Amino acid sequence: MACLAISLQPVNGPDILLQTRSWFPVSRALAAVSAFRLARLHLARGKQQQSSSAAAAAASLDAIGDDPLAAGSGQIVVGVESQYRVVYRLVNSIYVLGVTTSSDHASPAVHAFAVADAVNQAVSVVVAACRGIDATPDKVHRKYPEVYLALDLVLHGVGSVRLSQILATIHGDNLARMVNSSPDAEARARGADPWPAVEHLAHDRHAARDGFTGASFELPQETLAAGDEFSASNIAPAAAATTGDEAPPEEAAPIEKDPFAASELVNKPEEALVGGFKKNKETAIVVADPAAALAGLEVTTLPPAEATKPTFIGVEGFEGDYGGIEFGNEEASLSEAFEGFNAPFGGGLDASEFVTTTKKDHKDKSITGLELLATSARQAPNAAAGTPLENLLVTKSTEMTAPELYIVEEINAEFKESILARVGLKGTIFLRTLPPKKVAGKETEFSFRLEGTSGMKKAALQSTVLSNLENGMFLVRTPSKEEPIPIMKYSFLPKHSPLPLRMCLVKRHSGTLLSVMIQYASNPMLPQPLSNVTFIVKLPVDPTLLNVSPKAVLNRAERELRWHIPDIPLKGPAGRLRARMPVDQDSKDGELEVVGMVKFAYQGPFTLSGIKLCPATDGTAQFNEVGHTFSSGSYLCV
Repeated sequence: MACLAISLQPVNGPDILLQTRSWFPVSRALAAVSAFRLARLHLARGKQQQSSSAAAAAASLDAIGDDPLAAGSGQIVVGVESQYRVVYRLVNSIYVLGVTTSSDHASPAVHAFAVADAVNQAVSVVVAACRGIDATPDKVHRKYPEVYLALDLVLHGVGSVRLSQILATIHGDNLARMVNSSPDAEARARGADPWPAVEHLAHDRHAARDGFTGASFELPQETLAAGDEFSASNIAPAAAATTGDEAPPEEAAPIEKDPFAASELVNKPEEALVGGFKKNKETAIVVADPAAALAGLEVTTLPPAEATKPTFIGVEGFEGDYGGIEFGNEEASLSEAFEGFNAPFGGGLDASEFVTTTKKDHKDKSITGLELLATSARQAPNAAAGTPLENLLVTKSTEMTAPELYIVEEINAEFKESILARVGLKGTIFLRTLPPKKVAGKETEFSFRLEGTSGMKKAALQSTVLSNLENGMFLVRTPSKEEPIPIMKYSFLPKHSPLPLRMCLVKRHSGTLLSVMIQYASNPMLPQPLSNVTFIVKLPVDPTLLNVSPKAVLNRAERELRWHIPDIPLKGPAGRLRARMPVDQDSKDGELEVVGMVKFAYQGPFTLSGIKLCPATDGTAQFNEVGHTFSSGSYLCV
């Protein structure tokens, strides 16, 4: 049993309020509260003194300084036949009482602390209703309905989160708002899901357990008999080969291969390693005839003549013969043999720059594709004389035509071995306005819609620039500036924060040898693979010897080991980065701390959180959406 009743009893005058649980009789609560008042009066110092006048006796009873129970807080057992434990606190001139049973054979101290917690919460309600510690019965009567409902909630048990909401709304105009003020506020503050949302998971688990309990995995008798016959046939020859005196040899247990172990060739002597390079004097034969020495060589046959002929391309502007080398033509020079590579897309090798010949020029006189483009450029009516070809190509204009919006996100995560310990995703929406010189002092004003915000935990707006129009609509209004303006910052709930990369740090300290391995795998739901990813391992010591796979860069000043991965595929086996080094500390003296981290960045049309910037209406957008960015902040693995 916890707190059974809560009462407000002034030092002088009748009780202000009494709240009881539904199953605890009110008469017993009144008896306990009345017994507490009689105990106060009985223990008063003026009661024990023999006063001659009745007025002096009444004054002594009303004197709070003569009351032993006038201390700030305490507890007392009252009653004769039915005893109750009363925990009290004095707030100015009002006693806040909590009533429970006097004793419990299991744990009486637990009940006293539980009632003291309820009394402390009731004191907070009284102080909030009276707007300070100067609590009087008149002030309590002014807020009697609010105090009555608040103490009813406290009696039935509330947490610190909901109590703060009750105290914040106690001076409001709506009593229903205080009573119904987010009963699941504590669950939402801890990030937990409400029970209706996860109740079906419990039902599924019970159903699966019942299904596996009743399932039968017995094999048929025919299968068991066939297995026994096969086992007997394999065991019988081995048993017959052994004699009665000799015990059958025991098979050695397979030794697990160390992935960090060095090659076995290192343990071989030098004679075994260089033996393949020694010359055998007996088999060494001096061949005088070169033809005999070349008799055993295999010569690759030349391709047929049809495969060496050039291919004619008839595309307008690129006409000509491409490729092809005529072998066996003794009259052709080196320049003529490589002539086919001079044409466009033929290979890019021009041997005429290195060979001087006096033979006739077999160079193709036809106009190639690039020459045709240059000729068309010179014949263009609007082209000036001597205009380079690059200046005539159509390029994309980089000039801003409308305000631009883009999102910058940062993902932070921490893994303990392969388990995700914590994760956080935060982002910022930036606005880049047109240059002030171009708009001539006009303000930038447009609206947009934000989609994909179901997992957002909280958001903060730049109120001087951005206004919330509800239903995901926002209005931007600001003077033009040269620098980008952050208009909104947001963060996501941990369960809705996607991980672009999962990591696992495996560390083994055996003797004075430290082995570290990082396994990583990409999220297959990413819009495109991560590129230029850098893995960093913080080493506990500066290694004298180091063995890594694949190649890595060692920074001795920072004691860092870096791997640069150019591209991580979305699907496929997990990647591995391994390092091995000797250390001074033995494993018996304690483990060494090794921390791994990763750095990556992405820029493109997608966001990691899935947030999208859309036009306010289905018509033309009033802004341009440029490349978004997400990168790793504190992405650790310990």
